[in-house]
This record gives sequence, structure tokens and C-alpha cells, in this order.
Amino acid sequence: MPSRFSKATFLVAALVAGVLTGCSAPGNHVAAGDDTAPPVSGGTLRFAVLDAPANLDPHSGSSYPESLITSNITDKLTYQNPATGDIEPWLAKSWEINPGLTEFTFHLRDDVSFSDGTRFTADSVKENFDLLGLGDKQLGIVPVTAYWVGYVGTEVLDPTTAKVTFNRPNAGFLQALSLYFSGILGHSTLQLPKEQRSLAQNLVTTGPFTVAEHIYQQKTVLKKRPGYNWAPASRQHNGEAYLDAVEISVIPEAGVRTGALRAGKVDAILDVNNTDEAPLTREGYRIVPQLIPGRDIALDLKTDLFPTNDRAVREAVKLGWNRDALTKTVLTPSYKVSSSVLSSRVPGYVDFSKDLKQDQQQAERILDAAGWKKATDGIRVDKDGRRLELALLGINNLVNNKPAYELIQQDLRKIGIDLKLNVLPIPDYTAASTQQQRWNIQVANQSRADVAVLEQVYSPQFTNMSKLSQGDPIYQRAIDTLSAVSKTLDKDQRAKAAEAAQRFLLDEQVLTVPVYNPAQVTAAGPKVHNVGYEAQSRNVFYDTWIEPR
Repeated sequence: MPSRFSKATFLVAALVAGVLTGCSAPGNHVAAGDDTAPPVSGGTLRFAVLDAPANLDPHSGSSYPESLITSNITDKLTYQNPATGDIEPWLAKSWEINPGLTEFTFHLRDDVSFSDGTRFTADSVKENFDLLGLGDKQLGIVPVTAYWVGYVGTEVLDPTTAKVTFNRPNAGFLQALSLYFSGILGHSTLQLPKEQRSLAQNLVTTGPFTVAEHIYQQKTVLKKRPGYNWAPASRQHNGEAYLDAVEISVIPEAGVRTGALRAGKVDAILDVNNTDEAPLTREGYRIVPQLIPGRDIALDLKTDLFPTNDRAVREAVKLGWNRDALTKTVLTPSYKVSSSVLSSRVPGYVDFSKDLKQDQQQAERILDAAGWKKATDGIRVDKDGRRLELALLGINNLVNNKPAYELIQQDLRKIGIDLKLNVLPIPDYTAASTQQQRWNIQVANQSRADVAVLEQVYSPQFTNMSKLSQGDPIYQRAIDTLSAVSKTLDKDQRAKAAEAAQRFLLDEQVLTVPVYNPAQVTAAGPKVHNVGYEAQSRNVFYDTWIEPR
């Protein structure tokens, strides 16, 4: 049953800074969902974002602006409560799990329809899951392997019952079903090849909004779906969304977005510039942050490239920069400096802040002992005269990213490491990330409020961000250590596996150096109510309402 899974899987952890509990975060921030006035239906919310959504296919669109759209037009079998972390029913009313965590039987709602009028049934689940788990070469659809590894298939037991089978334990599966990419699509959409599935006019979904208009790099308009009546029970209301429409405009420059809010051209903005948070609060706007759960923004160090193949170099990068300075000079109270590779919002998180303290003297001793000597320009070289130069690839989609990397760059130079920054827009980052032999360090985060995110990102069986090779002595240890988090729902055993995975990545092998826990920060005018997020910190507009202008 759902309660059995949620109690076993989600360790009841304190949520950070009150951003999900209705308490105010430091700096007079206002938490989402604290409005008590009777909601008013109607109106259009004008909402501005930094990046343009390009791919609207819920199964493959991966950027934040893309998943923001798809989070509002699709429903999932399960719902992760953003305040508690519990997995709750949504399109699935209940479920059973076999002892081996390889079979999941779902009992589905019988009152759900797609936006084209067709019915949602167990056949819909099988069709979606087979494409997610197996892909379809003829349609150009690749499987979502990081979440669906070991997927065998889905069996339709009757119109409202479906059984999903894996060939390996999958303790995080129910949580994965709540994520944005697991949105259920209609039959007509699923028949289309990849390039046509992402077109707005071809999206058939069950969610509270549909896409009425999409002009790339300009705007996307969401329209309320009449008759919607199957929201999760823990949402603030049931029935149709309050808003008639949401107009999402693309305004890349932070200052221009803030100016549009102040001028009344938009009602709310995402990706608020750090320097604008306090002034907007004083002016009566509401700052609504939520920390993003999952893997924090982290420097993932490649073990297959010189010089990050040297553990001494990786250790020096971990110790060589000042996290207190990052908190004081770059981050606002909406964010938090990392104390582990996991966000503190993820059940199973362990505080490793003592291991992540700056110690430049120790970093220099480690490099000296490994044979790295300072040249006349202050940058170290090895015995063959090769410079200690690291190429970093990062994304500029979050306002803190580039300032944070520049602070690290300055500190590492003091100990003889030359960090070269390449911080790019999402399309350029995506293209550059295919050139793996160029980058010693790749920086990103992965939003997922389940410890299985560590296996997903770092295991050689999945993304293998550290590029461990089969000839590496720790290759199999990495697989074994990281896979342990997916083999049990026992609370204590999963907690031990989570701690071991974090220790392996941070201390034993130093495969990643976490930087900060990113947040989504929305600024809204005083007439906008119930600004909220789903559990992975995508804005959702189902409960949002706006006072008449």
C-alpha cells in the first residue's frame, strides 16, 4: 500500500529553512501556500522566465523551463507531497509491491480522461511505460534508462489494473513515477515520431492545463482544462484550476525581468537576481523560494582525464576554496551552501560539512606530496612540466552559478590550480557536453527527492559522471556501493546505504565536490496568491489564483 512505501522509503527529515512548511525563511521571505483568503477563479497569470522551453515532450524535455511546462499539463501515477516527501496516490489509487521490489501492481482511477476525450486506462499505462522503459527505434524514442533500468514490461490485468515488472530491485520506482518526465500521454501523441511529439498541437494529456500557444523563445500559453477533477487529495483544492490561463514569457536578462514585474507588465517572475530579492521584498513583492532536492550543484571530476585522474588533485579541489565566503558574498537566504552531495531535503542526507571545510594548507601539502610544484607564475606543474590546469563546463541557467565558479577559481589559483571556466547557456552546454575529452569538471545538479539519484548520476551502470573505466579498481565498488540504495525499503538499511554512498563519493574517492543547494526563487506581486512548487521545485499553477486587476 502507499503508506507502507512512504514510511519505509522516506525518512522523516527536517525541511530546510522553512521553505516548505509555511514558515518564513530568513530575510522576510514568504513561503508558498500561506494564503488564507477565499480563492477567486479567473484571470491570466503573466509569468516570466529566464530560458525558453524548446522540447515540450514530457518524456524527453529535460531543462527546467521544459519541465515547468510539462509539470502543469500532465498527471502522474503517483504524487510526491512537497511538504512531507511522502508518495501519495494520483492517477493510481493504490498499489502493492512484491518483497523483491521487482513487481509493482497499480490500481487506477476510472474517472480520468485525456484532453482529446479518450479514457485513461491500464492500456495507457502500458503504452507510456513501454516507451519510457524500452523506447522505440522506429519512432526515434530512446528509453529513460537512468530511471527504468531493468524494466521488463507492463502487464494489463484489467482496465484499471497494471503490473510493472523489473529484473532488479527498484526501491525508488514510485518516487520516479512522480517526476516530471513520468507524465502520462495520450495514445495519439505516443504514436508520433520524436520530432512531432514535442509540438504543442500534438500534446494529448490529462493535466489541469493544456498548451494553447507556443512560440519558441517568446512565450507559451497554458489554458485551463474544463472538467478536470482528479488532483491528489493533499492539494489545496480539487476540480478545475483557478486560473483561466498562464502566459509564460521568456525574458533572458534578470534586470529586465525585474523591471517588467515592477512595471506591471508581468505578475510574477522566476530566476530572481540575488541583488533584487531584498529590494523587491521592501517594495511589497513576495519572494517565494524552494530549495531543489536531489544532487546539489557539484563539480563532478573526471577520472579518465589528466590531471583529475590524480586523486591528490581531486582532494585539493575539495579543500582549496572557501564555502563561508560563498555564503556571505554570493548566496542569499534562499539558497544553502552544500554540506553533502545530496540536498538536505533528500531523505537519507548526511551532513559532511566538517569534511568540506576549506583547508588550503592541507591542500598544498597534498599537492606537494604528489609531486606538483609551483612554477614561476604560481601554477603547479608535474614532473613532466604539465600544468595543473582544469577545464570546467557549467550552465549559466541559475543566477548563482557563474559567481560561485569565479570564487572557486580565485581560491584554487592561490594553491596553484588554474581553473578555466566555460559557463554556457543550456543549448551550448548541451552541445559542449558531448565533447567529453575537453572537460575535467562538469557542473550540474539533478533534481530528485530520493537517494537513488546518486546511483542514477554516478554509477558506471548509469550516467557514470566520473567516467570510471572497467579497468579501474573502484569500478565494481562504485556499482555495489551505489546500487545498495535501490535494494531495500527498510528505513534503517536504506539510511546506512545512503550514508555509505555519500562517503564513497565525497571522502573515499573524491569523485565530486558539492558547491551549493540551488533553489527556485519566484517574485510575485501582492495580488498573486498560492505561488507553489511540486516536490522537485517546478512551479505548479493548479492552486494559484490572482485578484482581479
